[in-house]
Amino acid sequence: MLPQAASEGIVFNSLQIRLCFRSWLAGMLAVLLALAPSASSNISTSRPNILLLMADDLGIGDIGCYGNNTMRTPNIDRLAEDGVRLTQHISAASLCTPSRAAFLTGRYPVRSGMVSSIGYRVLQWTGASGGLPTNETTFAKILKEKGYATGLIGKWHLGLNCESASDHCHHPLHHGFDHFYGMPFSLMGDCAHWELSEKRVNLEQKLNFLFQVLALVALTLAAGKLTHLIPVSWTPVIWSALSAVLLLAGSYFVGALIVHADCLLMRNHMITEQPMRFQTTTPLILQEVASFLKRNKHGPFLLFVSFLHVHIPLITMENFLGKSLHGLYGDNVEEMDWMVGQILDTLDMEGLTNSTLIYFTSDHGGSLENQLGNSQYGGWNGIYKGGKGMGGWEGGIRVPGIFRWPGVLPAGQVIGEPTSLMDVFPTVVQLAGGEVPQDRVIDGQDLLPLLLGTAQHSDHEFLMHYCEGVLHAARWHQRDKGTMWKVHFVTPVFQPEGAGACYGRKVCPCFGEKVLHHDPPLLFDLSRDPSETHVLTPASEPVFYQVMERVQQAVREHQRTLSPVPLQLDRLGNIWRPWLQPCCGPFPLCWCLREDGPQ
Repeated sequence: MLPQAASEGIVFNSLQIRLCFRSWLAGMLAVLLALAPSASSNISTSRPNILLLMADDLGIGDIGCYGNNTMRTPNIDRLAEDGVRLTQHISAASLCTPSRAAFLTGRYPVRSGMVSSIGYRVLQWTGASGGLPTNETTFAKILKEKGYATGLIGKWHLGLNCESASDHCHHPLHHGFDHFYGMPFSLMGDCAHWELSEKRVNLEQKLNFLFQVLALVALTLAAGKLTHLIPVSWTPVIWSALSAVLLLAGSYFVGALIVHADCLLMRNHMITEQPMRFQTTTPLILQEVASFLKRNKHGPFLLFVSFLHVHIPLITMENFLGKSLHGLYGDNVEEMDWMVGQILDTLDMEGLTNSTLIYFTSDHGGSLENQLGNSQYGGWNGIYKGGKGMGGWEGGIRVPGIFRWPGVLPAGQVIGEPTSLMDVFPTVVQLAGGEVPQDRVIDGQDLLPLLLGTAQHSDHEFLMHYCEGVLHAARWHQRDKGTMWKVHFVTPVFQPEGAGACYGRKVCPCFGEKVLHHDPPLLFDLSRDPSETHVLTPASEPVFYQVMERVQQAVREHQRTLSPVPLQLDRLGNIWRPWLQPCCGPFPLCWCLREDGPQ
Protein backbone atom coordinates (compact mmCIF):
# COMPACT_ATOMS: atom_id res chain seq x y z
CA MET A 1 0.00 0.00 0.00
CA LEU A 2 1.43 3.34 -1.06
CA PRO A 3 1.75 6.23 1.38
CA GLN A 4 -1.00 8.89 1.11
CA ALA A 5 1.38 11.54 -0.19
CA ALA A 6 2.59 9.24 -2.93
CA SER A 7 -0.93 8.30 -4.01
CA GLU A 8 -1.93 11.97 -4.10
CA GLY A 9 1.13 12.65 -6.29
CA ILE A 10 0.12 9.93 -8.71
CA VAL A 11 -3.45 11.30 -8.91
CA PHE A 12 -2.11 14.83 -9.40
CA ASN A 13 0.28 13.70 -12.13
CA SER A 14 -2.44 11.76 -13.96
CA LEU A 15 -4.71 14.78 -13.80
CA GLN A 16 -1.93 16.93 -15.26
CA ILE A 17 -1.43 14.41 -18.03
CA ARG A 18 -5.15 14.42 -18.89
CA LEU A 19 -5.27 18.24 -18.88
CA CYS A 20 -2.17 18.43 -21.05
CA PHE A 21 -3.61 15.87 -23.46
CA ARG A 22 -6.86 17.81 -23.74
CA SER A 23 -4.96 21.04 -24.37
CA TRP A 24 -2.86 19.35 -27.01
CA LEU A 25 -5.96 17.85 -28.67
CA ALA A 26 -7.75 21.21 -28.67
CA GLY A 27 -4.67 22.83 -30.17
CA MET A 28 -4.45 20.20 -32.88
CA LEU A 29 -8.13 20.59 -33.73
CA ALA A 30 -7.66 24.35 -33.95
CA VAL A 31 -4.73 23.88 -36.31
CA LEU A 32 -6.70 21.42 -38.46
CA LEU A 33 -9.69 23.76 -38.63
CA ALA A 34 -7.41 26.62 -39.58
CA LEU A 35 -5.82 24.54 -42.32
CA ALA A 36 -9.11 23.11 -43.61
CA PRO A 37 -11.94 25.51 -42.71
CA SER A 38 -15.49 24.25 -43.03
CA ALA A 39 -17.97 25.54 -45.57
CA SER A 40 -19.97 27.33 -42.91
CA SER A 41 -16.91 29.11 -41.47
CA ASN A 42 -15.78 30.17 -44.95
CA ILE A 43 -19.18 31.62 -45.72
CA SER A 44 -19.58 33.39 -42.39
CA THR A 45 -16.14 34.98 -42.26
CA SER A 46 -15.61 36.15 -45.85
CA ARG A 47 -17.54 37.26 -48.88
CA PRO A 48 -16.52 35.49 -52.08
CA ASN A 49 -15.64 37.04 -55.37
CA ILE A 50 -18.37 36.13 -57.85
CA LEU A 51 -17.73 35.27 -61.51
CA LEU A 52 -20.79 34.62 -63.65
CA LEU A 53 -20.28 33.08 -67.12
CA MET A 54 -23.23 33.03 -69.54
CA ALA A 55 -23.19 31.58 -73.05
CA ASP A 56 -25.56 32.83 -75.75
CA ASP A 57 -27.82 30.23 -77.44
CA LEU A 58 -25.84 27.24 -76.11
CA GLY A 59 -27.75 23.96 -76.02
CA ILE A 60 -27.52 21.83 -72.88
CA GLY A 61 -26.50 18.89 -75.07
CA ASP A 62 -23.46 20.73 -76.44
CA ILE A 63 -21.31 20.12 -73.34
CA GLY A 64 -19.39 17.02 -72.38
CA CYS A 65 -20.50 16.99 -68.75
CA TYR A 66 -24.13 16.98 -69.92
CA GLY A 67 -23.67 13.95 -72.14
CA ASN A 68 -21.96 15.12 -75.34
CA ASN A 69 -19.03 12.84 -76.17
CA THR A 70 -18.20 14.38 -79.56
CA MET A 71 -17.78 18.07 -78.55
CA ARG A 72 -14.60 18.96 -76.70
CA THR A 73 -15.39 21.15 -73.68
CA PRO A 74 -12.69 20.17 -71.14
CA ASN A 75 -12.68 23.47 -69.26
CA ILE A 76 -16.42 23.62 -68.67
CA ASP A 77 -16.31 19.92 -67.77
CA ARG A 78 -13.56 20.71 -65.24
CA LEU A 79 -15.85 23.21 -63.54
CA ALA A 80 -18.45 20.46 -63.16
CA GLU A 81 -15.89 17.96 -61.85
CA ASP A 82 -14.69 20.43 -59.24
CA GLY A 83 -18.13 21.77 -58.35
CA VAL A 84 -21.87 21.19 -58.42
CA ARG A 85 -23.83 20.39 -61.59
CA LEU A 86 -27.56 21.13 -61.82
CA THR A 87 -29.51 18.88 -64.17
CA GLN A 88 -32.89 20.63 -63.98
CA HIS A 89 -31.78 24.23 -64.34
CA ILE A 90 -34.43 26.34 -66.07
CA SER A 91 -34.32 29.74 -67.79
CA ALA A 92 -37.25 32.09 -67.26
CA ALA A 93 -37.67 32.62 -71.02
CA SER A 94 -36.56 30.92 -74.21
CA LEU A 95 -35.10 34.07 -75.84
CA CYS A 96 -32.28 36.31 -74.71
CA THR A 97 -33.76 39.72 -73.78
CA PRO A 98 -36.47 38.42 -71.40
CA SER A 99 -34.24 35.63 -70.04
CA ARG A 100 -31.42 38.03 -69.20
CA ALA A 101 -33.82 40.50 -67.60
CA ALA A 102 -35.09 37.71 -65.34
CA PHE A 103 -31.53 36.59 -64.55
CA LEU A 104 -30.44 40.05 -63.39
CA THR A 105 -33.61 40.86 -61.41
CA GLY A 106 -34.67 37.45 -60.07
CA ARG A 107 -38.16 38.07 -61.48
CA TYR A 108 -40.23 36.63 -64.30
CA PRO A 109 -39.83 39.05 -67.26
CA VAL A 110 -43.59 39.60 -67.37
CA ARG A 111 -43.22 41.45 -64.03
CA SER A 112 -40.75 43.99 -65.42
CA GLY A 113 -42.49 44.38 -68.77
CA MET A 114 -39.59 42.80 -70.66
CA VAL A 115 -42.01 41.02 -72.97
CA SER A 116 -44.14 41.89 -75.99
CA SER A 117 -47.74 41.31 -76.97
CA ILE A 118 -47.21 41.58 -80.73
CA GLY A 119 -44.40 39.15 -81.50
CA TYR A 120 -41.40 41.47 -80.94
CA ARG A 121 -39.87 39.03 -78.50
CA VAL A 122 -36.45 40.66 -78.09
CA LEU A 123 -35.12 44.19 -78.52
CA GLN A 124 -34.85 44.77 -82.26
CA TRP A 125 -32.50 47.77 -82.44
CA THR A 126 -29.83 49.50 -80.38
CA GLY A 127 -31.62 52.74 -81.26
CA ALA A 128 -34.95 51.68 -79.72
CA SER A 129 -36.35 53.16 -76.51
CA GLY A 130 -37.32 49.94 -74.75
CA GLY A 131 -35.13 48.33 -72.12
CA LEU A 132 -34.79 47.15 -68.55
CA PRO A 133 -36.80 49.71 -66.56
CA THR A 134 -34.85 52.00 -64.26
CA ASN A 135 -37.02 51.02 -61.29
CA GLU A 136 -35.88 47.39 -61.50
CA THR A 137 -33.21 46.27 -59.03
CA THR A 138 -30.42 44.05 -60.32
CA PHE A 139 -28.13 41.96 -58.16
CA ALA A 140 -25.28 44.15 -59.45
CA LYS A 141 -26.90 47.21 -57.90
CA ILE A 142 -27.18 45.53 -54.49
CA LEU A 143 -23.64 44.13 -54.57
CA LYS A 144 -22.26 47.53 -55.55
CA GLU A 145 -23.94 49.00 -52.47
CA LYS A 146 -22.25 46.29 -50.40
CA GLY A 147 -18.81 47.34 -51.58
CA TYR A 148 -18.30 44.99 -54.53
CA ALA A 149 -16.52 46.13 -57.68
CA THR A 150 -19.01 45.21 -60.40
CA GLY A 151 -18.30 44.59 -64.07
CA LEU A 152 -20.09 43.35 -67.18
CA ILE A 153 -18.08 42.22 -70.20
CA GLY A 154 -19.78 41.02 -73.38
CA LYS A 155 -23.41 41.13 -74.43
CA TRP A 156 -26.05 43.36 -72.83
CA HIS A 157 -29.19 43.43 -75.08
CA LEU A 158 -31.36 45.09 -72.43
CA GLY A 159 -31.65 48.55 -73.99
CA LEU A 160 -29.58 51.72 -74.08
CA ASN A 161 -31.41 55.05 -74.52
CA CYS A 162 -34.81 56.53 -73.68
CA GLU A 163 -35.08 60.06 -75.11
CA SER A 164 -31.71 60.97 -76.63
CA ALA A 165 -28.70 59.24 -78.10
CA SER A 166 -26.64 59.89 -74.97
CA ASP A 167 -29.01 59.56 -72.00
CA HIS A 168 -28.05 55.86 -71.56
CA CYS A 169 -31.01 55.29 -69.25
CA HIS A 170 -30.90 51.50 -69.77
CA HIS A 171 -27.10 51.27 -69.83
CA PRO A 172 -25.37 48.66 -67.60
CA LEU A 173 -23.78 51.49 -65.61
CA HIS A 174 -27.29 52.63 -64.64
CA HIS A 175 -28.13 49.12 -63.44
CA GLY A 176 -25.39 48.61 -60.86
CA PHE A 177 -22.29 47.87 -62.92
CA ASP A 178 -19.17 49.99 -62.35
CA HIS A 179 -17.57 48.86 -65.57
CA PHE A 180 -18.90 47.79 -68.97
CA TYR A 181 -17.10 46.61 -72.07
CA GLY A 182 -18.94 44.91 -74.89
CA MET A 183 -21.97 45.10 -77.14
CA PRO A 184 -24.92 47.16 -75.94
CA PHE A 185 -26.98 45.10 -78.38
CA SER A 186 -26.35 41.51 -79.53
CA LEU A 187 -24.26 39.71 -82.09
CA MET A 188 -26.44 38.82 -85.11
CA GLY A 189 -26.17 37.10 -88.44
CA ASP A 190 -26.82 40.53 -89.94
CA CYS A 191 -23.52 41.77 -88.45
CA ALA A 192 -21.73 39.57 -90.99
CA HIS A 193 -24.35 39.86 -93.76
CA TRP A 194 -25.32 36.22 -93.27
CA GLU A 195 -28.08 34.49 -95.20
CA LEU A 196 -29.44 33.54 -91.75
CA SER A 197 -30.76 37.01 -91.08
CA GLU A 198 -32.64 38.46 -88.12
CA LYS A 199 -34.05 41.52 -89.89
CA ARG A 200 -31.98 42.54 -92.95
CA VAL A 201 -33.63 40.14 -95.42
CA ASN A 202 -37.11 41.03 -94.21
CA LEU A 203 -36.41 44.77 -94.47
CA GLU A 204 -34.89 44.36 -97.94
CA GLN A 205 -37.99 42.49 -99.10
CA LYS A 206 -40.32 45.15 -97.71
CA LEU A 207 -38.33 47.99 -99.25
CA ASN A 208 -38.20 46.20 -102.62
CA PHE A 209 -41.96 45.66 -102.53
CA LEU A 210 -42.60 49.34 -101.76
CA PHE A 211 -40.17 50.32 -104.51
CA GLN A 212 -42.10 48.23 -107.01
CA VAL A 213 -45.40 49.74 -105.90
CA LEU A 214 -44.17 53.33 -106.15
CA ALA A 215 -42.34 52.65 -109.42
CA LEU A 216 -45.58 51.27 -110.85
CA VAL A 217 -47.47 54.33 -109.56
CA ALA A 218 -44.89 56.66 -111.13
CA LEU A 219 -45.02 54.85 -114.49
CA THR A 220 -48.83 54.78 -114.47
CA LEU A 221 -49.07 58.49 -113.70
CA ALA A 222 -46.43 59.35 -116.32
CA ALA A 223 -48.22 57.26 -118.96
CA GLY A 224 -51.54 58.83 -118.04
CA LYS A 225 -50.05 62.28 -118.21
CA LEU A 226 -48.43 61.70 -121.61
CA THR A 227 -51.55 60.13 -123.12
CA HIS A 228 -53.86 62.70 -121.49
CA LEU A 229 -55.88 59.84 -119.94
CA ILE A 230 -55.16 60.97 -116.38
CA PRO A 231 -55.51 64.69 -115.63
CA VAL A 232 -52.53 65.07 -113.33
CA SER A 233 -49.58 67.44 -113.00
CA TRP A 234 -45.96 66.31 -113.15
CA THR A 235 -45.45 66.89 -109.41
CA PRO A 236 -46.87 63.54 -108.15
CA VAL A 237 -45.06 61.75 -110.98
CA ILE A 238 -41.71 63.23 -109.93
CA TRP A 239 -42.32 62.61 -106.21
CA SER A 240 -43.36 59.02 -106.85
CA ALA A 241 -40.29 58.40 -108.97
CA LEU A 242 -37.96 59.99 -106.41
CA SER A 243 -39.52 57.96 -103.58
CA ALA A 244 -39.10 54.78 -105.61
CA VAL A 245 -35.42 55.56 -106.19
CA LEU A 246 -34.90 56.24 -102.48
CA LEU A 247 -36.57 52.95 -101.55
CA LEU A 248 -34.42 51.08 -104.06
CA ALA A 249 -31.30 52.69 -102.61
CA GLY A 250 -32.54 51.85 -99.11
CA SER A 251 -32.91 48.19 -100.00
CA TYR A 252 -29.27 48.14 -101.09
CA PHE A 253 -27.90 50.01 -98.07
CA VAL A 254 -30.09 48.65 -95.24
CA GLY A 255 -27.55 45.90 -94.54
CA ALA A 256 -24.78 48.45 -94.02
CA LEU A 257 -27.10 50.54 -91.84
CA ILE A 258 -27.75 47.57 -89.56
CA VAL A 259 -24.03 46.78 -89.27
CA HIS A 260 -23.24 50.35 -88.21
CA ALA A 261 -26.35 50.77 -86.05
CA ASP A 262 -26.16 47.58 -84.02
CA CYS A 263 -22.76 45.91 -84.34
CA LEU A 264 -20.63 48.13 -82.12
CA LEU A 265 -18.47 47.92 -79.00
CA MET A 266 -18.58 50.29 -76.03
CA ARG A 267 -16.34 50.91 -73.05
CA ASN A 268 -18.55 52.33 -70.34
CA HIS A 269 -20.31 55.25 -72.08
CA MET A 270 -17.90 55.59 -75.02
CA ILE A 271 -18.15 53.80 -78.35
CA THR A 272 -14.78 52.21 -79.15
CA GLU A 273 -15.54 50.36 -82.40
CA GLN A 274 -18.31 51.12 -84.89
CA PRO A 275 -18.70 48.77 -86.63
CA MET A 276 -16.88 45.95 -84.83
CA ARG A 277 -13.77 44.28 -86.20
CA PHE A 278 -14.63 40.64 -85.61
CA GLN A 279 -11.09 39.29 -85.98
CA THR A 280 -10.07 41.03 -82.73
CA THR A 281 -13.28 40.75 -80.70
CA THR A 282 -12.48 37.52 -78.83
CA PRO A 283 -8.92 38.60 -77.85
CA LEU A 284 -10.30 41.97 -76.70
CA ILE A 285 -12.95 40.30 -74.54
CA LEU A 286 -10.34 38.05 -72.89
CA GLN A 287 -7.96 40.96 -72.41
CA GLU A 288 -10.72 42.95 -70.72
CA VAL A 289 -11.61 40.06 -68.40
CA ALA A 290 -7.97 39.61 -67.36
CA SER A 291 -7.59 43.35 -66.78
CA PHE A 292 -10.71 43.49 -64.57
CA LEU A 293 -9.58 40.50 -62.49
CA LYS A 294 -6.10 41.96 -61.97
CA ARG A 295 -7.43 45.40 -61.02
CA ASN A 296 -9.86 43.97 -58.51
CA LYS A 297 -7.98 40.93 -57.20
CA HIS A 298 -8.06 42.27 -53.65
CA GLY A 299 -11.84 42.07 -53.96
CA PRO A 300 -14.55 41.55 -53.45
CA PHE A 301 -15.75 41.71 -57.04
CA LEU A 302 -18.70 40.64 -59.18
CA LEU A 303 -17.86 40.01 -62.83
CA PHE A 304 -20.53 38.98 -65.32
CA VAL A 305 -18.90 37.61 -68.50
CA SER A 306 -21.69 37.49 -71.06
CA PHE A 307 -20.17 35.64 -74.02
CA LEU A 308 -21.01 36.59 -77.61
CA HIS A 309 -20.55 32.87 -78.34
CA VAL A 310 -22.38 30.80 -79.63
CA HIS A 311 -24.87 33.09 -81.39
CA ILE A 312 -24.78 33.35 -85.16
CA PRO A 313 -22.78 34.39 -87.16
CA LEU A 314 -20.47 32.19 -85.03
CA ILE A 315 -17.43 34.44 -85.29
CA THR A 316 -14.50 32.08 -84.73
CA MET A 317 -10.75 32.65 -84.75
CA GLU A 318 -8.73 30.95 -87.47
CA ASN A 319 -6.95 28.50 -85.17
CA PHE A 320 -10.30 26.93 -84.18
CA LEU A 321 -11.86 26.74 -87.65
CA GLY A 322 -12.40 23.21 -88.92
CA LYS A 323 -11.20 21.61 -85.69
CA SER A 324 -14.48 20.21 -84.33
CA LEU A 325 -16.69 17.37 -85.54
CA HIS A 326 -19.71 19.68 -85.79
CA GLY A 327 -18.81 22.29 -88.36
CA LEU A 328 -18.66 26.00 -87.63
CA TYR A 329 -21.06 25.73 -84.69
CA GLY A 330 -18.85 23.11 -83.01
CA ASP A 331 -15.76 25.22 -83.71
CA ASN A 332 -17.41 28.15 -81.96
CA VAL A 333 -18.42 26.07 -78.92
CA GLU A 334 -14.90 24.72 -78.55
CA GLU A 335 -13.45 28.22 -78.86
CA MET A 336 -15.78 29.41 -76.08
CA ASP A 337 -14.63 26.52 -73.88
CA TRP A 338 -11.04 27.62 -74.54
CA MET A 339 -12.02 31.13 -73.43
CA VAL A 340 -13.40 29.65 -70.19
CA GLY A 341 -10.03 27.94 -69.72
CA GLN A 342 -8.17 31.22 -70.25
CA ILE A 343 -10.32 32.90 -67.61
CA LEU A 344 -9.74 30.04 -65.15
CA ASP A 345 -5.98 30.32 -65.78
CA THR A 346 -6.12 34.03 -64.96
CA LEU A 347 -7.90 33.26 -61.69
CA ASP A 348 -5.14 30.76 -60.85
CA MET A 349 -2.33 33.17 -61.70
CA GLU A 350 -3.86 35.93 -59.58
CA GLY A 351 -4.45 33.62 -56.63
CA LEU A 352 -8.24 34.02 -56.86
CA THR A 353 -9.39 30.44 -57.44
CA ASN A 354 -10.27 29.49 -53.87
CA SER A 355 -11.93 32.81 -53.07
CA THR A 356 -14.14 32.93 -56.18
CA LEU A 357 -17.58 31.42 -56.72
CA ILE A 358 -17.95 30.59 -60.43
CA TYR A 359 -21.26 29.98 -62.20
CA PHE A 360 -21.67 28.82 -65.80
CA THR A 361 -24.92 28.71 -67.77
CA SER A 362 -26.65 29.62 -71.06
CA ASP A 363 -29.42 32.18 -71.45
CA HIS A 364 -31.72 29.55 -73.05
CA GLY A 365 -31.66 26.47 -75.26
CA GLY A 366 -30.02 26.06 -78.65
CA SER A 367 -31.68 27.22 -81.87
CA LEU A 368 -32.99 24.39 -84.02
CA GLU A 369 -34.14 26.66 -86.86
CA ASN A 370 -30.62 27.96 -87.58
CA GLN A 371 -30.11 25.74 -90.61
CA LEU A 372 -28.83 26.30 -94.13
CA GLY A 373 -29.15 23.29 -96.38
CA ASN A 374 -27.63 20.34 -94.55
CA SER A 375 -25.62 22.53 -92.18
CA GLN A 376 -26.77 23.18 -88.61
CA TYR A 377 -25.69 26.50 -87.10
CA GLY A 378 -27.61 26.17 -83.83
CA GLY A 379 -27.19 24.09 -80.71
CA TRP A 380 -28.21 20.61 -79.67
CA ASN A 381 -30.56 20.27 -76.72
CA GLY A 382 -29.81 16.65 -75.96
CA ILE A 383 -32.78 14.46 -75.12
CA TYR A 384 -35.06 17.45 -74.60
CA LYS A 385 -37.85 18.42 -76.99
CA GLY A 386 -37.85 21.78 -78.73
CA GLY A 387 -35.40 24.65 -78.61
CA LYS A 388 -34.86 28.40 -78.57
CA GLY A 389 -38.04 30.44 -78.77
CA MET A 390 -40.32 27.66 -77.48
CA GLY A 391 -41.71 28.89 -74.18
CA GLY A 392 -42.76 25.53 -72.75
CA TRP A 393 -40.81 22.64 -74.24
CA GLU A 394 -37.76 21.62 -72.21
CA GLY A 395 -35.28 22.11 -75.05
CA GLY A 396 -35.91 25.84 -75.07
CA ILE A 397 -35.58 26.41 -71.33
CA ARG A 398 -33.43 23.67 -69.76
CA VAL A 399 -29.87 24.98 -69.59
CA PRO A 400 -26.51 24.10 -68.04
CA GLY A 401 -26.04 25.15 -64.43
CA ILE A 402 -22.60 24.69 -62.86
CA PHE A 403 -21.30 26.19 -59.59
CA ARG A 404 -17.71 25.93 -58.34
CA TRP A 405 -16.30 27.26 -55.07
CA PRO A 406 -13.26 25.21 -53.98
CA GLY A 407 -13.27 24.20 -50.32
CA VAL A 408 -16.89 25.23 -49.87
CA LEU A 409 -19.07 23.45 -52.41
CA PRO A 410 -18.69 19.66 -52.70
CA ALA A 411 -16.80 18.57 -55.81
CA GLY A 412 -18.54 16.30 -58.30
CA GLN A 413 -21.99 16.81 -56.82
CA VAL A 414 -25.02 16.41 -59.13
CA ILE A 415 -28.39 17.90 -58.17
CA GLY A 416 -31.61 17.01 -59.99
CA GLU A 417 -33.90 19.40 -58.12
CA PRO A 418 -35.73 22.16 -60.08
CA THR A 419 -33.74 25.39 -60.10
CA SER A 420 -33.89 28.59 -62.12
CA LEU A 421 -31.59 31.25 -63.55
CA MET A 422 -33.62 33.61 -61.36
CA ASP A 423 -32.14 31.87 -58.29
CA VAL A 424 -28.76 33.49 -58.92
CA PHE A 425 -30.20 36.83 -57.74
CA PRO A 426 -31.01 35.90 -54.11
CA THR A 427 -28.01 33.54 -53.92
CA VAL A 428 -25.35 36.13 -54.73
CA VAL A 429 -27.15 38.90 -52.83
CA GLN A 430 -27.14 36.89 -49.62
CA LEU A 431 -23.56 35.69 -50.12
CA ALA A 432 -22.51 39.34 -50.44
CA GLY A 433 -24.24 40.23 -47.18
CA GLY A 434 -27.07 42.09 -48.88
CA GLU A 435 -30.82 41.84 -48.46
CA VAL A 436 -33.31 40.65 -51.05
CA PRO A 437 -35.75 43.50 -51.82
CA GLN A 438 -39.00 43.30 -49.86
CA ASP A 439 -40.92 45.87 -51.92
CA ARG A 440 -41.49 43.56 -54.89
CA VAL A 441 -42.01 39.91 -55.73
CA ILE A 442 -38.73 38.00 -56.18
CA ASP A 443 -39.31 34.68 -57.93
CA GLY A 444 -35.80 33.28 -57.42
CA GLN A 445 -34.82 31.19 -54.41
CA ASP A 446 -31.52 31.06 -52.51
CA LEU A 447 -29.58 28.08 -53.86
CA LEU A 448 -26.89 27.91 -51.19
CA PRO A 449 -28.55 25.32 -48.88
CA LEU A 450 -29.11 23.06 -51.89
CA LEU A 451 -25.55 23.54 -53.18
CA LEU A 452 -24.03 22.87 -49.75
CA GLY A 453 -26.16 19.79 -49.23
CA THR A 454 -27.88 21.14 -46.11
CA ALA A 455 -31.24 21.04 -47.92
CA GLN A 456 -32.56 18.02 -49.79
CA HIS A 457 -35.14 19.82 -51.92
CA SER A 458 -35.37 23.00 -53.94
CA ASP A 459 -37.65 25.72 -52.64
CA HIS A 460 -39.39 25.76 -56.02
CA GLU A 461 -42.61 23.82 -55.81
CA PHE A 462 -43.92 25.43 -59.01
CA LEU A 463 -42.24 27.13 -61.98
CA MET A 464 -44.11 29.01 -64.71
CA HIS A 465 -43.03 28.95 -68.34
CA TYR A 466 -43.97 32.01 -70.39
CA CYS A 467 -43.78 32.75 -74.10
CA GLU A 468 -43.95 36.56 -74.28
CA GLY A 469 -46.85 37.34 -71.93
CA VAL A 470 -48.64 34.05 -72.58
CA LEU A 471 -48.30 31.24 -70.04
CA HIS A 472 -47.47 28.17 -72.12
CA ALA A 473 -46.65 25.66 -69.38
CA ALA A 474 -46.05 25.07 -65.67
CA ARG A 475 -44.23 22.43 -63.64
CA TRP A 476 -45.05 21.05 -60.22
CA HIS A 477 -42.50 19.33 -58.03
CA GLN A 478 -44.57 16.94 -55.92
CA ARG A 479 -41.87 16.40 -53.33
CA ASP A 480 -43.58 13.76 -51.22
CA LYS A 481 -43.91 11.54 -54.31
CA GLY A 482 -40.63 12.50 -55.94
CA THR A 483 -42.55 13.38 -59.13
CA MET A 484 -42.03 16.29 -61.52
CA TRP A 485 -45.25 17.05 -63.37
CA LYS A 486 -45.28 19.28 -66.45
CA VAL A 487 -48.50 20.79 -67.81
CA HIS A 488 -48.67 22.42 -71.27
CA PHE A 489 -51.54 24.83 -71.91
CA VAL A 490 -50.23 26.09 -75.29
CA THR A 491 -47.71 24.58 -77.71
CA PRO A 492 -46.41 25.81 -81.10
CA VAL A 493 -47.37 24.02 -84.30
CA PHE A 494 -44.16 22.54 -85.71
CA GLN A 495 -43.50 23.01 -89.42
CA PRO A 496 -43.40 20.99 -91.57
CA GLU A 497 -45.77 18.49 -90.01
CA GLY A 498 -43.88 15.90 -87.99
CA ALA A 499 -40.82 18.13 -87.54
CA GLY A 500 -39.44 19.10 -84.15
CA ALA A 501 -39.22 22.86 -84.73
CA CYS A 502 -40.73 25.73 -86.72
CA TYR A 503 -38.53 25.48 -89.79
CA GLY A 504 -38.98 28.32 -92.24
CA ARG A 505 -39.31 30.81 -89.37
CA LYS A 506 -36.70 32.34 -87.10
CA VAL A 507 -38.51 31.09 -83.98
CA CYS A 508 -41.86 29.52 -83.13
CA PRO A 509 -44.72 31.94 -82.34
CA CYS A 510 -46.31 32.36 -78.91
CA PHE A 511 -49.90 32.95 -80.05
CA GLY A 512 -52.10 33.11 -83.13
CA GLU A 513 -52.96 30.51 -85.72
CA LYS A 514 -49.64 28.68 -85.40
CA VAL A 515 -50.15 27.56 -81.79
CA LEU A 516 -52.46 24.96 -80.24
CA HIS A 517 -54.49 25.58 -77.08
CA HIS A 518 -54.99 22.31 -75.23
CA ASP A 519 -58.18 21.44 -73.37
CA PRO A 520 -57.48 19.48 -71.33
CA PRO A 521 -53.84 20.56 -71.11
CA LEU A 522 -51.06 18.13 -71.98
CA LEU A 523 -49.59 16.35 -68.97
CA PHE A 524 -46.12 14.79 -68.71
CA ASP A 525 -44.20 13.15 -65.89
CA LEU A 526 -40.68 14.51 -66.36
CA SER A 527 -39.39 12.14 -63.68
CA ARG A 528 -40.02 9.20 -66.01
CA ASP A 529 -40.27 11.01 -69.36
CA PRO A 530 -37.82 13.96 -69.52
CA SER A 531 -38.12 14.02 -73.33
CA GLU A 532 -41.86 14.78 -73.13
CA THR A 533 -42.83 12.06 -75.56
CA HIS A 534 -45.67 10.30 -73.69
CA VAL A 535 -48.76 12.43 -73.06
CA LEU A 536 -50.61 11.26 -69.95
CA THR A 537 -54.41 11.04 -70.04
CA PRO A 538 -57.13 10.37 -67.46
CA ALA A 539 -57.11 6.77 -68.69
CA SER A 540 -53.36 6.28 -68.27
CA GLU A 541 -52.74 8.42 -65.17
CA PRO A 542 -54.94 7.81 -62.10
CA VAL A 543 -54.15 11.21 -60.52
CA PHE A 544 -54.60 13.19 -63.75
CA TYR A 545 -57.41 15.41 -62.48
CA GLN A 546 -55.79 15.98 -59.07
CA VAL A 547 -52.57 17.13 -60.76
CA MET A 548 -54.47 19.43 -63.12
CA GLU A 549 -56.45 20.96 -60.28
CA ARG A 550 -53.34 21.58 -58.16
CA VAL A 551 -51.35 23.13 -61.02
CA GLN A 552 -54.22 25.36 -62.15
CA GLN A 553 -54.68 26.52 -58.56
CA ALA A 554 -50.97 27.44 -58.44
CA VAL A 555 -51.32 29.31 -61.75
CA ARG A 556 -54.23 31.33 -60.37
CA GLU A 557 -52.26 32.17 -57.24
CA HIS A 558 -49.28 33.22 -59.34
CA GLN A 559 -51.38 35.39 -61.64
CA ARG A 560 -52.81 37.25 -58.64
CA THR A 561 -49.28 38.46 -57.89
CA LEU A 562 -48.89 40.10 -61.32
CA SER A 563 -49.38 43.84 -61.81
CA PRO A 564 -49.83 45.67 -65.13
CA VAL A 565 -46.63 47.32 -66.36
CA PRO A 566 -45.61 49.02 -69.63
CA LEU A 567 -44.40 46.46 -72.16
CA GLN A 568 -40.88 47.42 -73.15
CA LEU A 569 -40.75 45.25 -76.28
CA ASP A 570 -44.01 46.35 -77.91
CA ARG A 571 -43.95 48.39 -81.10
CA LEU A 572 -43.46 51.90 -79.64
CA GLY A 573 -40.46 50.83 -77.59
CA ASN A 574 -39.01 48.50 -80.19
CA ILE A 575 -38.68 50.46 -83.42
CA TRP A 576 -35.58 52.22 -84.67
CA ARG A 577 -35.47 55.91 -83.83
CA PRO A 578 -32.64 57.85 -85.50
CA TRP A 579 -32.39 60.31 -82.59
CA LEU A 580 -31.68 57.41 -80.20
CA GLN A 581 -29.00 55.85 -82.38
CA PRO A 582 -25.57 55.76 -80.68
CA CYS A 583 -23.02 57.18 -83.11
CA CYS A 584 -19.36 58.00 -82.60
CA GLY A 585 -19.51 60.74 -85.20
CA PRO A 586 -22.13 63.16 -86.51
CA PHE A 587 -25.10 60.99 -87.53
CA PRO A 588 -25.18 59.17 -89.93
CA LEU A 589 -21.36 59.07 -90.15
CA CYS A 590 -21.12 56.34 -87.50
CA TRP A 591 -17.63 55.00 -87.93
CA CYS A 592 -14.71 54.94 -85.49
CA LEU A 593 -11.86 52.88 -84.08
CA ARG A 594 -10.82 54.55 -80.83
CA GLU A 595 -8.74 51.79 -79.25
CA ASP A 596 -5.91 49.64 -80.54
CA GLY A 597 -6.37 45.89 -80.65
CA PRO A 598 -4.87 43.47 -78.13
CA GLN A 599 -1.13 43.67 -77.73
